[in-house]
Amino acid sequence: MSKIQSNPFTAFFASVQLALFLLFILAVTSIIGTIIPQNQPAHFYVDQYGESAARFMGILDFTDMYSSWWFLTLLLLFSINLVVCSLKRIPQVVKLIQRDNLAIQPDRLEKMRFSQKITCDGQISPGQVADLLRKNGWNTEQRATENGLLFFSQKGAWTRFGVYVVHLSILVILFGAVLGSSMFANKVLHRPNFAFKGSMAIPETRQNDTVFTFKTGNPIQLDFTVRCNSFSIDYYADGMPKTYLSQVTVLENGKPVTGMENVAVKVNKPLKYKGVTLYQSSYQPFQDFVVTLQKKGDNDLPLLRKQAVITPAKQQQWQEAGISYGIINREISRNVTRRVKVWFSDNQDKPSVFWAPAGEEISIERPSGTYTFKAKQVYATIFQVTRDPGVWLVYLGCGLMLLGLYIAFFTSHKKIFACLKKEDRDCILVLAGNSNKNHIGFEKTFQTLVDASQKEFNRSHVS
Repeated sequence: MSKIQSNPFTAFFASVQLALFLLFILAVTSIIGTIIPQNQPAHFYVDQYGESAARFMGILDFTDMYSSWWFLTLLLLFSINLVVCSLKRIPQVVKLIQRDNLAIQPDRLEKMRFSQKITCDGQISPGQVADLLRKNGWNTEQRATENGLLFFSQKGAWTRFGVYVVHLSILVILFGAVLGSSMFANKVLHRPNFAFKGSMAIPETRQNDTVFTFKTGNPIQLDFTVRCNSFSIDYYADGMPKTYLSQVTVLENGKPVTGMENVAVKVNKPLKYKGVTLYQSSYQPFQDFVVTLQKKGDNDLPLLRKQAVITPAKQQQWQEAGISYGIINREISRNVTRRVKVWFSDNQDKPSVFWAPAGEEISIERPSGTYTFKAKQVYATIFQVTRDPGVWLVYLGCGLMLLGLYIAFFTSHKKIFACLKKEDRDCILVLAGNSNKNHIGFEKTFQTLVDASQKEFNRSHVS
């Protein structure tokens, strides 16, 4: 008995019962993590579940379950179970693959599940049998026995490792998940910026380089800056948001990064830079407005242009054009400004007062010329920002899992035996074989070999 089999500790961790128990617990806790929203502010859980339930969930880390110490401990136990189970069984598989199959007793061939005895007239040389098997895709080795000559060939011996490729893939996925955990970054590496998840709000025309992590709210400074050039949003007829996107520029040392100017970020189309991913998460309307003014010249071309962020109910000046203007009222629906009431004067004649749809350009005729006015409500775009250095390991693990599952379910270890011997005046060829999986498919392969043997050796009797 091996040390792994005799040691109670390793025997416990190699048990299938433990694996099933851990899988069950992981499945149940994952359901909890799916039902309870993760990484929300503390007041969210108080509002949703009450103070007592929120305190209980905080103690058990249900609000950040996948980074909690107890969930990671379950993953560690499951990983140990996989490793010990594999170490216990892989030597048996290696021994099975390296077995001397030519040491089999020829009499056992006729007792195999797939076996065919062919009685032929005349003589059959060992070379003919080897050539026949080779033509049908079986490269053989041979050995003389007391009763004749034994041939053996096999395919797919390595496929017995398919289940262990799946085991390896699970370990790679788990390691990638832990590597991308904020708890691992904070408590093991003591480098909070190694892996994190948080949010960052950037008002239009402004920039930010600080992420506030979920749950703790700790600030993490990025090694680059993001500027929100503009934010746009479309609505359904009932006023609900339809789509929204941000146009952003990535800056380093105060200068735009080549290729990262005015990049569109929207839902399901994140921005990725230096291992950091910014997802369009939400938005926040502000009270201010981005106002764009133009004075038309000849051929309707802009003669002067001005853009400014202004506050309603406050008079503004455009000194270059000698203009005074302001937003004196606004029409709001669902906290979103639909149109604004504008006061506009060029200090000649009476001021113009009009309503302008938010975000649309309005033409204004004044004694001093023709002007255009556009007012757009200022929004802060809110990004969910993550750095997950283990994500590529997770992708690699998923690829390994697909490979392992394919090997485990769609390939098999196939063996072919042939024994050439003499009985009285006849020459006998016994064909036999087996497969660890897909017996129906192997039966067809074996029958093809039998048919080819009968045709090749011009048999007179088949039993």
